[in-house]
Amino acid sequence: MKSLQAMAIGGMLALVSASGVLAQESTNRVAAKTDWSVFVESNPTECWAVSAPKKTVNTKDGRPVAVRRGDILLFVSFKPSANVKGEVSFTGGYGFRAGSTVSMDIDGKKYELFTDGEWAWPASKDDDSRIITAMKRGSQAILTGISGRSGTVTKDTFSLLGFTAAVEEAAKRCGG
Repeated sequence: MKSLQAMAIGGMLALVSASGVLAQESTNRVAAKTDWSVFVESNPTECWAVSAPKKTVNTKDGRPVAVRRGDILLFVSFKPSANVKGEVSFTGGYGFRAGSTVSMDIDGKKYELFTDGEWAWPASKDDDSRIITAMKRGSQAILTGISGRSGTVTKDTFSLLGFTAAVEEAAKRCGG
């Protein structure tokens, strides 16, 4: 798991999941941009824009089901010491089915994220760039994954309001 995301999941972010609102109770939040927030860590310096979903739908055999999930977050990260400038990642709050992918739909344009445990990433830096460009132009991103334990299909809808300002702020703070 990547260290930046591990820190966020490790308690820096608290979700108010009933309303889908991201409630940051961290001292390292440096900006809030509509539905996105910006965080900065030092030693080493890492910056990220992050949001929680506005809507979550869980289905099994085509029917809605209630399931318990951990934090559901969409990130764009910047890590100057590792020469990372705009890395997209997603955690669905559960372990994804082994060998599965997460589908990312940004206003009708589809992308594929590869999974590892509870995390999913694009395959390449070029894919990160294409996704970030689409997110800047889009209004929402829908991420669909499959649980490794129960086969539940999850569909998480993220608002992209404030995304451009948040990702540009994170990039600026990390020299990207």
